Amino acid sequence: MRYLHRLFGGAPRAAELAARNLRSGFTLVELVVVGALIGTLSMIVVPRLFGYAERVRLTQVLTDLREMDVDISQYVMDHNNLPTDLTEIGYGNLRDPWGNPYRYLNIFDGGPGVAGKRRKDHFMVPVNSDYDLYSMGPDGDSKPPFTAKASRDDIVRASNGSWIGPVSEF
Repeated sequence: MRYLHRLFGGAPRAAELAARNLRSGFTLVELVVVGALIGTLSMIVVPRLFGYAERVRLTQVLTDLREMDVDISQYVMDHNNLPTDLTEIGYGNLRDPWGNPYRYLNIFDGGPGVAGKRRKDHFMVPVNSDYDLYSMGPDGDSKPPFTAKASRDDIVRASNGSWIGPVSEF
């Protein structure tokens, strides 16, 4: 038994460790420095993460709009006319990443009242002659002219499908 105490340190070694543990630990200054470092790093990382999430949402909307555009083109080839709404091509319940339904307006086959709902560029010229397809963006609000504040964050199909992107970049 005595041999084991010598081999593993015994009682004098335990007292030595206990005394050393009382002296070890972090000082208040060390804790403040670590807190400041964590705060600084979080100020750098968190905004980047939010920016990344917004880019992912935008990419999802662009993908959805391109998919719908292709499916509308396929519908036209099959039926020789535009769908009356997104339900006819299977997108009636699809929502953008902000929870808003996608918007579709059949301009070509539309009737009276369609002219006032058409999306218009900065010169108040309609951006499409066949149909409008868009997301109302993060704010969930939209107006036909791109110059309206509510439309600045919309993601739209323009130039009869040759351009899809945010209104602010059109």
